[in-house]
Amino acid sequence: MKLLLTSGGVTNPSIHSALVQLLGKPIGDANALCIPTAEYGHPMCTPASAWRFIAGRSPSPMCDLGWKSLGVLELTALPTIGAERWVPWIREADVLLVDGGDATYLCHWMRESGLADLLPSLPDMVWVGVSAGSMVMTPRIGKDFVEWPSAPDDRTLGVVDFSIFPHLDAFPENTLADAERWAADLGVPAYAIDEQTAIKVVDGSLEVVSEGQWTKFG
Repeated sequence: MKLLLTSGGVTNPSIHSALVQLLGKPIGDANALCIPTAEYGHPMCTPASAWRFIAGRSPSPMCDLGWKSLGVLELTALPTIGAERWVPWIREADVLLVDGGDATYLCHWMRESGLADLLPSLPDMVWVGVSAGSMVMTPRIGKDFVEWPSAPDDRTLGVVDFSIFPHLDAFPENTLADAERWAADLGVPAYAIDEQTAIKVVDGSLEVVSEGQWTKFG
């Protein structure tokens, strides 16, 4: 897959341009599915915040970019309806827009639903994550970011070989010093990124796209 891993969504022209490059077409010609699942694993998220994401009214620009079509893919529903129904929905999409919340909860339902197993067969699909929707692609998120009580540990999918500390300086507990302590325990390369930064990954090649602040550890 082609990955655009953000902290705060498509927040500036540079990230917007990177998204269009990954799509290979204008946003208005692309079909999108949005995934709100991670919200339900985090205690700070609510049905209202999930609706704001889907409706394009969240602080993280994702669903409101002018897509040709936009649908909702709720991963918790997929195991009960059969792959023969939902797999075609994904194969017909150009991009998956994946909201934040708890990355371990999202990881669980990506595996439980079968979406994680499907991803390697989607080389042209673009994955745009915000916060946990980005962190789920990393090998570990660090114990500080685990909010789902049933999470066995902080491990996630490991599609990329680095970890992400999102929302740099957006919250009192997300300072660079906090990120340095977080990174010291991971044992993998890591990036702290703010709301104006994204990490683009294509065929294993990484590029930081930023109009803000970011730091690499390790």
